Amino acid sequence: MLFRPAFEPEAKIADVVHQLLRDRSIDRAFAFQDNLRDVGLTSLDMTNLVLSVEAEFAIRIPDRAITPANFTSVATIGRLVASLSSADGATTPVANVATGC
Repeated sequence: MLFRPAFEPEAKIADVVHQLLRDRSIDRAFAFQDNLRDVGLTSLDMTNLVLSVEAEFAIRIPDRAITPANFTSVATIGRLVASLSSADGATTPVANVATGC
């Protein structure tokens, strides 16, 4: 049996958050558990974060899952992305979700 590492999207999500902060000339460190609003993200940044996470992981986040609770921190977004991933560790492609195929 082959060992398959757990799907851990937090590092990529943190990169996305860092880029959003850099776009606003904010350069600060943060932990995966830190509240993203406290880190410096605005409401508009949070919208861009949803779109960026979808693009980064080639997934579509259902509207019902786009809640403040799911986007509080890198850790909560990581749990959401992991829960949307399939059993084999691959994420659901946007085209499959959008077309229903």
